[in-house]
Amino acid sequence: MRRRAGFTLLEMIVATLIMAIAVVGLISAISGSTRNATRLIEHDRLVQLARTKMNELLLDRTLPRDLVVNGEFDPAQSGGGKAGWRARSTLFERAPTGQPGAMVLDRIQLEVWWMASGARRSFTLEGYRSRFAVKEDYPPLPAPGGQGQ
Repeated sequence: MRRRAGFTLLEMIVATLIMAIAVVGLISAISGSTRNATRLIEHDRLVQLARTKMNELLLDRTLPRDLVVNGEFDPAQSGGGKAGWRARSTLFERAPTGQPGAMVLDRIQLEVWWMASGARRSFTLEGYRSRFAVKEDYPPLPAPGGQGQ
């Protein structure tokens, strides 16, 4: 009896099983990569919106100090999801003996939030801008000796 060249049924079953395991692993990896790419695109879109909003806030000289202002992004800009922002401008640095008209530094804190997978996600940016001091930046000092004396 002469043996023919080729594969036996058992060898074919083992090869098919190995191939099936590799294909399942590959599909799982592709699925994970697609989810990560979608998440990164979403995050990148929101970073661009945050940069644009921060630039607007840095240029807005009417932005009230020490008050929180907020708003929502247009769903067309945020990829269809709900997203918004919250900002606060505070006096960051001033000359200790300065007066109105001197240069001071304001800090603008911007939080950008969005809804993803039923959870609220957010990140914060900070920006600084210089401006001329106003009278409110240098409140009057308390009288020497204080009250009650």
